[in-house]
Amino acid sequence: MNTTTPPIKKVVLAYSGGLDTSIILKWLQTEYGAEVVTFTADLGQGEEIEPARAKALAAGVKPENIFIEDVREEFVRDFVFPMFRANTVYEGQYLLGTSIARPLIAKRQIEIARLTGADAVSHGATGKGNDQVRFELGYYALEPDIHVIAPWREWDFKSREALLEFAEKHQIQITKDKRGEAPFSVDANLLHSSSEGKVLEDPAVEAPEFVHMRTIAPEDAPDKPTIFTMDFEKGDPVAIDGVKMSPATLLTKLNQLGHDNGVGRLDLVENRFVGMKSRGVYETPGGTILLQAHRAIESITLDRGAGHLKDELMPRYAELIYNGFWFAPEREMLQAAIDKSQANVSGTVTLKLYKGNVIVTGRASPNSLYSAAHVTFEDDAGAYNQQDAEGFIRLNALRLRLLGLAKKD
Repeated sequence: MNTTTPPIKKVVLAYSGGLDTSIILKWLQTEYGAEVVTFTADLGQGEEIEPARAKALAAGVKPENIFIEDVREEFVRDFVFPMFRANTVYEGQYLLGTSIARPLIAKRQIEIARLTGADAVSHGATGKGNDQVRFELGYYALEPDIHVIAPWREWDFKSREALLEFAEKHQIQITKDKRGEAPFSVDANLLHSSSEGKVLEDPAVEAPEFVHMRTIAPEDAPDKPTIFTMDFEKGDPVAIDGVKMSPATLLTKLNQLGHDNGVGRLDLVENRFVGMKSRGVYETPGGTILLQAHRAIESITLDRGAGHLKDELMPRYAELIYNGFWFAPEREMLQAAIDKSQANVSGTVTLKLYKGNVIVTGRASPNSLYSAAHVTFEDDAGAYNQQDAEGFIRLNALRLRLLGLAKKD
């Protein structure tokens, strides 16, 4: 424990109810002598979260200090959809499923700290990964003077065995599959699942099929394609096959469609913010479909200049989210520009899913900038004078001709 700071009286812990955060809960009580407030978020991870209440009570947490909340709608509406308006991918492939969940958890922890009078917050991220940065940048952005406790950077446990001994000493429940080295670690929410470590640490070896939990293998998908439509309003999806849905309900539906057709698998070696490379196996079925559909509706509603500028800004925007700067002013500035671009991005996209593929087969919008009269190979009735292209080409070629003449001389 850091004894150079005032004693911690109450700490809000991001608590999953799993072994690691249960150990952290007890460690905070024993090492800091602090009252612990637990926050468990339902982000659509696909697991029952209510058992976290019983585990927290068993650990001595007061009932009024246990917060278990369904934040799925907020997660999709205020974090996932704004990110997808930018067609965001990190390093060309990763749809940022873990990254985008952290600012919401951090935000709610700070809100609960204010509500309960806590003077510290804590998380279960290790000292090797990105999540410690994402959580803590969020904490400090929202509450600059908050005290942050990062147990994995502070405690003396050197091995999994030492953690298990601590758990047994304090009568923390250890499920049988945790008595030993887990085959890989998993993070999941409504947008994706992420698997890392152990059986996945050699990037030259194909991931075992049992690692995948959100999709069937593409080769096992149906031989008949799945065809449906998605409606957009101002850049956000609002309906599937004409049926209006809430943000979380719509993403859940897309996840099911993607799962059934083997859509959304990614095996990636990425560059972590802390400096090392890591191999992860990600599954983002609904997000993979959404990305293709959103680009399709933008293709007919977004001006070329605006669209190309968005594509230039996107890598920077993705990096900010990946590195944990969701609450930074530069991310908010980029978001304002992105949201401005979506004013006319409304319409319907027709999609076909087939054995791992997302195929756009149609797009229509009342705001379409596509002009059949201008691009037709038939008589365009004077809509476009092809002779105008000659001057356009000669002007654009002028500097190239001058360079060529200089080289010739």
